[in-house]
Amino acid sequence: MPRTTIVPIETPSFDTGALDALVRSIRACRVCRDNPRYGKPLTHEPRPILQISKTARICVVGQAPGTRVHKSGRPFDDPSGVRLRQWLGIDETEFYDSSKIAIIPMGFCFPGLRPDGSDLPPRRECAEIWRAKLFAHLPNVKLRLLIGGYAQRWHLGEKAARQGVNRTVQQWRDIYEEDPSLRRIPLPHPSWHNNKWLERNTWFDTDLLPVLRANVCRLL
Repeated sequence: MPRTTIVPIETPSFDTGALDALVRSIRACRVCRDNPRYGKPLTHEPRPILQISKTARICVVGQAPGTRVHKSGRPFDDPSGVRLRQWLGIDETEFYDSSKIAIIPMGFCFPGLRPDGSDLPPRRECAEIWRAKLFAHLPNVKLRLLIGGYAQRWHLGEKAARQGVNRTVQQWRDIYEEDPSLRRIPLPHPSWHNNKWLERNTWFDTDLLPVLRANVCRLL
């Protein structure tokens, strides 16, 4: 199979046509399979999954699609998505309204599975090639939700990388208050694997979620 050549997109303006062209390029991207920059090639057909529009006021930054999302082509179309929508206090109709909510994972495609059945990390190529270009098309975002370690490291820097997800989420209020023009809230992954963490950290329900839901309600 011939290798895919990715033509760099010029510095984007905020018009819809430029964003549509960028999204088409992302959906056609096959770098991780045909010309990987890191590690082994992806072993299955890529299926880049994202949701975006220039009018979105909330941006959900996740990790990468899992097996169910890879099959459906719809972000957070799984039990983790059910819990995430409960955290946000919204239903599917609101969550999948791209004019209001952008969903941009760190890796656009399902990265595959480890031998133990857990998901591999997001492919690093996605962020390097596409991330800055995409966020240049989101001038109206006022709330950015950073789910899990990969998203927090990219958007919060080395401090988040060093201290890990647990400590970063514990410091959510400081991060939230840093920039009133762009509120950022770090979240644990809404996977059911985190049930015990949520049981131990009751402040997540009593302190963080009310602030999160109030912001979501205001922006929607």
